[in-house]
Amino acid sequence: MALTDPIADMLTRIRNGLTARHETVSVPMSATKKAIADILVTEGYLKSATVVADEKGIQGSLLLELKYGENYSKVISGLRRISRPGLRIYARADRLPKVLNGLGIAIISTSKGIMTDKKARAEKVGGEVLAYIW
Repeated sequence: MALTDPIADMLTRIRNGLTARHETVSVPMSATKKAIADILVTEGYLKSATVVADEKGIQGSLLLELKYGENYSKVISGLRRISRPGLRIYARADRLPKVLNGLGIAIISTSKGIMTDKKARAEKVGGEVLAYIW
């Protein structure tokens, strides 16, 4: 089955996994999703992101280990896809969005790779606003 928006599918799987209190979530592998998962691990929203090879070696999957706080409270309280295939949202370096006044992160796809809004501001590059995480 072909997905129209694989990034939104990844975010939805994470959101549903957190709601159902799963330990891990499996997502079809791509370089973009791996970069986003690495950012979420670095920022402390996920425990780990591991690439699991397919037995045929075709695509493989990305195994995301979800992170919870005390009493199984969610570390991620919100995920939102911003730029979609039908409506792309771009931001210049001086107009990058702040999520909850800096408490969350915006994931930006720039010419220098996928990075957080803070790193993009430091490197003075703009790009496509992929998602907000808080």
